[in-house]
Amino acid sequence: MAIEAVTSLHLAGTYHRRVGVSLERICENVLDWEHLPVLHAGSFAAVELIDASIDGWRIRLTPQPGAAGAAQVLRLDTDRARHRYRVATEAGPGTTSEIRVALTPHGPHDTGVIVDYHVPVADPQRRARIGAGFVAAYRTLWDEDEVMMRAREAALAPAHPVPLPERVELGAADGLILPLVFAFGPRRFRLLELGGRLIAHSVTCPHWLGPLDAAAVEDGCIRCPWHGYGFDVATGRSADGRGLRLAPAPAISVENGIVVARRA
Repeated sequence: MAIEAVTSLHLAGTYHRRVGVSLERICENVLDWEHLPVLHAGSFAAVELIDASIDGWRIRLTPQPGAAGAAQVLRLDTDRARHRYRVATEAGPGTTSEIRVALTPHGPHDTGVIVDYHVPVADPQRRARIGAGFVAAYRTLWDEDEVMMRAREAALAPAHPVPLPERVELGAADGLILPLVFAFGPRRFRLLELGGRLIAHSVTCPHWLGPLDAAAVEDGCIRCPWHGYGFDVATGRSADGRGLRLAPAPAISVENGIVVARRA
């Protein structure tokens, strides 16, 4: 979809960045509205999808600290052929302002990003203050996004096949420090104690391959730090109604004082 410029707007600020991921990862991230209040919890309190298509979305985004009156309705339009996209504010603070992004691939894992913020403000001094705040905010958002995109790109990279073992010894039961992350064949799991028994769970979220190895256990459940998908630690089942399930974990037992993971 071609993106047409709105001539009544004025450039307030520009943010430049080289991101160490592929163009594909950034385009994927742009369309991913769901991560906004989870990965960027310090900036956004809630998001609601209004509608979406392959070329963009419309969302209602509530900033921190969560005041309902501060929510914005935002619309994303993309121009995939030219690696451009635009986020326009349709309602709420900053109505009619636009964020325009241009992407330039420099290598398989190297993409240039230019973000321009256009506002309906003619006064240069006021516009400069708005632009400075925008650049500071976007630096933080892109810092957080790049961590996720790098991790996802690494998780998607082809790996050498690893056979699934029958059993793996994890160490002496009386000296084991929990939680413990361990490899069992091609996958990684975290061993912890829950309700007086040892259990293991996958440390990879099945949604976007997000990291669960440091996820806090609350009421027997863990939550992915990227999109907030929740899982029951003991069963691996979805804990939020979104239907995904963790990869099956090995069975854990203590044999002659040694903690052992066995193929379930």
